[in-house]
Amino acid sequence: MKIIKTMIVLALALLPPAVVRAQLLEKKVLTLEAADKIAGAAETEAKKRNATVVIVVVDDGGYPLVLKRLNDTQVASVDVGIGKARTAAIFRRPSKVFEDQVKNGRVAALALPGATPLQGGVPLIFDGKVVGAIGVSGNTPQEDEDIAVSGAAAFEAAMRLPSSPVTYLPAKQVSNAFVKGMPLTRGMNYKVDASHRDEPGIVEVHTRDTDIIYMLEGSATLVTGGTVIDGKTIEPEEIRGSESKGGESRTITKGDVVIIPNGTPHWFKEVNGPINYYVVKVRSAN
Repeated sequence: MKIIKTMIVLALALLPPAVVRAQLLEKKVLTLEAADKIAGAAETEAKKRNATVVIVVVDDGGYPLVLKRLNDTQVASVDVGIGKARTAAIFRRPSKVFEDQVKNGRVAALALPGATPLQGGVPLIFDGKVVGAIGVSGNTPQEDEDIAVSGAAAFEAAMRLPSSPVTYLPAKQVSNAFVKGMPLTRGMNYKVDASHRDEPGIVEVHTRDTDIIYMLEGSATLVTGGTVIDGKTIEPEEIRGSESKGGESRTITKGDVVIIPNGTPHWFKEVNGPINYYVVKVRSAN
């Protein structure tokens, strides 16, 4: 018998790597970042309802990744929330299924190992596979489940979003854009401009856009902050003025990076010869 076992081990060791790999399965794993977003969506829904609940997101084995106990939520709901989430994950179905079974007379469901037969646990599904679950406890059974469903729905919506295409801009196109200063590309919440300036500008305020400036050539005096003089709204979320008072002045040159938060007045007060610089505009959510 010992010889047979040894031969089996040797045979397995001699298998080609491709054969061994063929025996392994790949699976999607719920990340902490995704779990945070799922819990965040559920928290937003809970706060809309003024609900005091515990929100738990677990992996496919039922182990917690994120736990949120909202203000003034009873301590007892912590273990119940974990139990609901774990049930939905390891049994791959909403925990309400088991509560309904008990209500309908199948008392044996109470004896299922690892099961918490209470409404409020919802599985997280990607590509037909359960990758985790979310459980909510603290309010009425239906409200707990509604809050959990909102988290699961946010996860499903995020998984359906198409990936953004890669934007490639050849060097010649970029160089030509700097000749007069032109937009390079636009996204849902960002813009990238190739900016060129020969002379001073006026004061600008972007109420939603944060400007990230990277100097490529030349030098200039940039003034940030202060109070806008003769400010006028020229279009939604854009204010212009003749100058600013009380701002901070600094000389910026090649290689410098300046980040100007949205709502901050800024202007090129002096320009020492032509300057070229990238501007990345990132739009805030609100």
